[in-house]
Amino acid sequence: MTLTGLLTFGAVYGVAVASPGPGVAAVLARVLARGLRGAPAFIAGFLVGDLVWFALAATALHALAQTFAVLFIVIRYAGAAYLLYLAWKLWTAPTAARDIAAEARTERPLRLFLGALSLTLGNPKVIFFFMALLPMVVDLGTLSLAGFLEIAAAITVILSAVLGGYALLAGFGRRFITSPRAIRIVNRGTGAVMAGAAVTIATR
Repeated sequence: MTLTGLLTFGAVYGVAVASPGPGVAAVLARVLARGLRGAPAFIAGFLVGDLVWFALAATALHALAQTFAVLFIVIRYAGAAYLLYLAWKLWTAPTAARDIAAEARTERPLRLFLGALSLTLGNPKVIFFFMALLPMVVDLGTLSLAGFLEIAAAITVILSAVLGGYALLAGFGRRFITSPRAIRIVNRGTGAVMAGAAVTIATR
């Protein structure tokens, strides 16, 4: 793959990842409410989900994905249900810093990873990018193994950097949220954002 083609893909993909959507909302909401603990596992779920969709698009297995459309509908609703679960947890979360830290420590990285993965696999924004926009940027018919690996590496770097940046930004902002009243407002506000993202995924 040419350097120009790779840079073009990187620019388009970077804009797609950075633009507001359920994934960005989930990362911001979770870090604002719980801090950076568990964020790497959460972001890894989004990354693997994007790589799965890229692999399906690049290997012409999108036809297989269409064959199993019902499965992906189930995954989409599973992702929406997970966001609703997170929204409920945030809405009812404790406001004491000690209790928040204790609750964050009980979260399992694997559960965070699987939740983000299901969210990504059912996210209409991600599906649209890889199944509709990607073929307009990359000639998938002539994509070599080296080109495939180059794009996969670009996806890994760009998504990790963008979502990691959002997480660090939210983590920085969270340092100024100290009073129980402010924590309650943030928890319920981010919970509402999570619920809105869940509705977006479920209804598109």
